[in-house]
Amino acid sequence: MEILDLIVVKRNGERQPYSKEKLVAGLKRALEKRPITQDAFKKLVAAIEQEISNSTSDTEITSAQIGDVVMKQLKKMDQVAYIRFASVYRQFSDVEEFKKELRKL
Repeated sequence: MEILDLIVVKRNGERQPYSKEKLVAGLKRALEKRPITQDAFKKLVAAIEQEISNSTSDTEITSAQIGDVVMKQLKKMDQVAYIRFASVYRQFSDVEEFKKELRKL
């Protein structure tokens, strides 16, 4: 599935076309050295894109909305990858924030 005419509004207000490649790259970093098959990875990407597509009737979506969808899907699949992604996405500033996120699991 391709999400074609979707514009992503970044935190700084910049607008960019949606990039599946950026999504895949971020997921690969989070899932690096984790036990996930190629098929499961493809299903994860498809599930994320489907949820993104279903969550907006507009032509724009914020990077924060995309990040929330990714975190939700990663949390179901692999908690280590979820924490890796969350630490970058939520920009943890100290160990306490990291611990707080771990406690939520």
